[in-house]
Amino acid sequence: MGNNQASAVQDPLYRTVVAAACDGACKGNPGPGGWGSLLRYSDGTVEELGGFDPQTTNNRMELTACLALLKRLKELPLDPKLAIRTDSKYLIDGFSRWLPGWKRKGWRTASGGAVLNRELWEALDSARLPGVPLVHVRGHSGDPDNDRCDAIAVAYSRGEKTPAAAVPVDAVPVDAAPAPLQRLLSRLELADRFAEAGYGLSLVELAQLVEQPLSRLEEREGPWSWRQWLVEPDGEGRWRLRRTPQGGPQGAE
Repeated sequence: MGNNQASAVQDPLYRTVVAAACDGACKGNPGPGGWGSLLRYSDGTVEELGGFDPQTTNNRMELTACLALLKRLKELPLDPKLAIRTDSKYLIDGFSRWLPGWKRKGWRTASGGAVLNRELWEALDSARLPGVPLVHVRGHSGDPDNDRCDAIAVAYSRGEKTPAAAVPVDAVPVDAAPAPLQRLLSRLELADRFAEAGYGLSLVELAQLVEQPLSRLEEREGPWSWRQWLVEPDGEGRWRLRRTPQGGPQGAE
């Protein structure tokens, strides 16, 4: 089975994984298959993983994608609220509900049959990360990370290289925004994710996001506004973002 890191990244000590997703695909079921996984870091960077199997099933690719992701996450600092998003209820139910019963019954199902994909389930059970749950997202519903993992998995199932972007090349405008604006857009999108999920950011992570000197942020005590977000201390040494279109009460940036 092939394995590939589509975009290798370094791991600065201050950076944490704030979002993760995985998906699998198969042509024929059984047939050629691929899997894709994605990690988002607190500094705005993204890491992608993917692989190919010439003869497999969709379920095996779903499990393989999650297993590769768990192994990678084990090496990294994680946001305490991190969850793995997947559109596979088979993966979620097996990982979260069925595994204890399978093991008690000697890897037999409720009907007495042998559990399929046992070696992958055993590996997943061993790779389990306490406090990192699996959450379900509806496939092809517009979730950007799920769609991206699906694009990676489908590309590998077809024997193609990982797509360079989540949208077709011909859909990218010729007059794309300059690099500084693209970086700004990435930071704004990331801020929206932080706000929606309620993630807490360390002062160093916050400085990276708002691109302000750490010394300046160390002077902050109460809530202050940055663009369309209110930045508030959470009482535990971290800061949280809350989207407020009208701006915060003080210190607008």
